[in-house]
Amino acid sequence: MPRHRIAACLLLLAGTAFAGPAPSPDVLLAPWSGAHGGVPPFDRAQVADFAPALEAAMAQARRELAAIADSKEPPTFENTIAALEDSGRAFNRVYEVYNAWSSFVSSPEYQAVERQMAPRLSAFWDEQSQNRKLFRRVKAVRDSAGKAKLTPEQQRVVAYYYDDFVRSGALLDAAGSKRLAALNQRLATLYTAFNQNVLADEKRYTLLENEADLAGLPEPLRKAAAAEATARGQPGKWAVANTRSGVADFLTYSERRELREKVWRNYDSRGDHGDAHDNTAVITRILAARAEAAKLMGYPTHAHRQLQHAMVKTPERAMQLLETLWTPAVARVREEVAAMTVIARSQGQQEPIAPWDYRYYAEKVRKQAYDFDDSEVKPYLQLETLREGMFWVAGELFGLTFTPAPDVPVYHPDVRVFAVKDRESGRERGLLYFDPYAREGKYNGGQTETYRVQERFRGEVPALVAISMSFVKPGAGSPALLGWRDAQTLFHEFGHALHTLCGDVTYPALGGSRVVSDYSEFPSKLFEHWVSTPEVLGRFAVHHATGQPMPRALVARIQKAATFNQGFYTVDFLTSALVEMKLHLAGARRIDPDAFERDVLRQLGAPAEVGMRFRMPHFGHVFSSNAYAAGYYRYLWADMLAADAFAAFQEGGGAYDAKVAARLREHVLSVGNTVDPFEGYRKFRGRDANLDALMRERGFMPVD
Repeated sequence: MPRHRIAACLLLLAGTAFAGPAPSPDVLLAPWSGAHGGVPPFDRAQVADFAPALEAAMAQARRELAAIADSKEPPTFENTIAALEDSGRAFNRVYEVYNAWSSFVSSPEYQAVERQMAPRLSAFWDEQSQNRKLFRRVKAVRDSAGKAKLTPEQQRVVAYYYDDFVRSGALLDAAGSKRLAALNQRLATLYTAFNQNVLADEKRYTLLENEADLAGLPEPLRKAAAAEATARGQPGKWAVANTRSGVADFLTYSERRELREKVWRNYDSRGDHGDAHDNTAVITRILAARAEAAKLMGYPTHAHRQLQHAMVKTPERAMQLLETLWTPAVARVREEVAAMTVIARSQGQQEPIAPWDYRYYAEKVRKQAYDFDDSEVKPYLQLETLREGMFWVAGELFGLTFTPAPDVPVYHPDVRVFAVKDRESGRERGLLYFDPYAREGKYNGGQTETYRVQERFRGEVPALVAISMSFVKPGAGSPALLGWRDAQTLFHEFGHALHTLCGDVTYPALGGSRVVSDYSEFPSKLFEHWVSTPEVLGRFAVHHATGQPMPRALVARIQKAATFNQGFYTVDFLTSALVEMKLHLAGARRIDPDAFERDVLRQLGAPAEVGMRFRMPHFGHVFSSNAYAAGYYRYLWADMLAADAFAAFQEGGGAYDAKVAARLREHVLSVGNTVDPFEGYRKFRGRDANLDALMRERGFMPVD
């Protein structure tokens, strides 16, 4: 059973487990029970269950795979490929709950289990992918004359298994297989160490001692900072958590420049303090192991190995995409900095604009140029009403309904669950787990986890998917208010969930968002566009105190400022994407990641005022797993697809054009990996995507 693509990002750790009955691995091994096709037993799992349950599940999966590999019957689709689809189900059930703890509700006890199990799980996956007898049977099905009689989806799943075996080293000789397995186990241990080092640094926070330290902060942020301090044992004070949302809010509003710098440096230096949690050596070892594995597999670099099966195919094409936007983005940053400098000088700041100044003065410029700033918008962006808004959009576009499912077990009290159905047919699409708030150790950003994809292979099975954000939890009695970028993150993660919930395939290996790596971000980036539609802002952007909808004039100003600050957002992304791609193109030479990062930024002429979205020592996308390694570019690729796709709505009847939405669901969201992504996109759009719409969206070329 070749492993399915795990999570978009292997994730950081959070929280504590619920109290429950005595440990029993049988709780995790048993088929999921209850409504909705069965649900994970989050309320009964305990940390002590995980290691024995994983060991038992791996043993069961080994027996199932051995039965397939050792069969005396000639290989057929049913006794080989279909049998592989049915194997390992107990392991998948255990692993999904285990991985949910890794993502959302970890503890020191869990981290010890994770360190123990990481190399064992890697070895288990290598056993499967390097099983020669099993691979020969898969290859025999692929090469058989009878393959032509299979359905297109069956042929696609045959190709999936064959390619997965090959990518995992099935064509290596015995010595090569053994070495690759050793490298994979080393990497699994290093990924866990990287995660846990970042987790330790994210426990750091900035303490605000007195009222003067709050200068410029809106009242909701003051209350949230007070609640954060109380939670950290500092009642009567205020704290800025080391999370993306918390830091961005503080940098946007705080008038205290020295505190802005302190908060920014605390966040920017995660994993890079030269202490026991420093990730410099970990990254060097990861890069070396990846480079050796790539060479073993016949690729010049890890980047070439990673991208062979992506839409872009080669790192050179990915670099071309990144570099195409670099020059216009840097030019825009120069314009943005010039405008900010004028305001900074008028307020007495003689020092050049620094990364901890950018958000603060950008808001001043926006107020001056467009007559609004984030503090004017934020009171209307209540988390709960925006959640209702995104559910409404999904109903308008795809006919989905969302109703609370309060009896479904959850892994933390912050989590709520919604049952999702097709409005017309009543068909159940699945469950959406909604987990919006930051917690100590929880992954520091937005993410989506799929616990089960939709399938029809052994009866109709609905999907189970969780979306998680790291929004600052409000104080008691106050609503959670989002900044504009947070609102986009909310819709982004929901776009991932829709990709899974709209799935309509037979075989789970091809289900939901299990598509090629740089296609998976397309639906999520596309769904961000609906945040700014007048329909959402007019109905669901409601003032938290007055209950009044956002004024039409403010909506119009938001639309007018759509390209504002795009230099900053593009450059802070591109610096991270370019550095990590160049790291993986550097080959086998030993690399000091800090020095390499500085050298690349200098060679690029990167604006010092911007900084990087993610520096390498805390770049979890790239170094907490292999999922996004040499792959951070994919967000820009997805932005190109999304801008081009949204233009199809605009060229039709607008953002809610039913015919365009139907094509999107039919050819993109529902098909999973049953069709080639280029083919699926062409059927939706009528042609391949191009950069024109994205360049217009960012204001890098004149609007037609």
